[in-house]
Amino acid sequence: MIHFYLSTVDTISDATIVLIGVPDESKSLAKRKGTSKAPDIIRFASNDSGFFRREDKIIPVSPMRGVLENKKVLDLGNVRREELCQMIVDLVSVNKIPIIIGGDHSITSLALEAIGNTFGKIGLLYFDAHPDFVSSTRNYYGSVLTDSAASVDFKKSLLIGTRSAEAEELENAMRVGLEIITPMDIIELGVLNVTKRFKSKVNDKKYVSIDLDCLDPSFAPAVSVPSAGGLSSIDLIYLVKQAVESGVIGMDIVELCPDFDVNDMTANLAARILLESIASMKY
Repeated sequence: MIHFYLSTVDTISDATIVLIGVPDESKSLAKRKGTSKAPDIIRFASNDSGFFRREDKIIPVSPMRGVLENKKVLDLGNVRREELCQMIVDLVSVNKIPIIIGGDHSITSLALEAIGNTFGKIGLLYFDAHPDFVSSTRNYYGSVLTDSAASVDFKKSLLIGTRSAEAEELENAMRVGLEIITPMDIIELGVLNVTKRFKSKVNDKKYVSIDLDCLDPSFAPAVSVPSAGGLSSIDLIYLVKQAVESGVIGMDIVELCPDFDVNDMTANLAARILLESIASMKY
């Protein structure tokens, strides 16, 4: 396993932020395969892009905002899907912030179940081209919100970047009062107003889930189910930083499909999202 360079402590008791890889795509129906390779690819990209090397010196890259100093991060390595739920319960019960790197998006269902069992229903910021709110089929990467309904307060949640929804998903979102912000909405409202909207709706007991297909394929070609017309990379980074800065229970980054990358641009972007998220977390 590749060790994440920002991992600065050796034990869970010393950590505040805990990185967990879940190299599993068993619940994906995507034509593109390979998200199980993503956790170590993201680690490698982070390690490769996180430093400048000059005159035998290793100089770390600074985040755009926030700080990395004194962030107590532990990389727990990769775990099996079956281990994740109890692991998340154990972490959030002692006020650790898990960051999960997948893997297909169904792993979010396990994280939300664990957090919901611990704290009750929570708010959710769900960055995804797809609502993942299919109810006619269950227990796969397209039914995350249906499978997690007992753990999510939909009226205190937002779908962001959605643009490839099935009719039943839109019906399900409307039925539970789940607001959807499309990329067109972001163009019209601007990221500042979108930030104000989720800060007024979603409190500090929230989970942030990032399917990289929320991005336009021009920024992130290596995803399982690409969809044109998505977010820009800087808009996503800004929104995520604002979300975690205002308080977060946990987060994940999923659906990187490395075999379809172009010059590692998607992996490097995932690594940047990870760095900027850690830098902006407050606890």
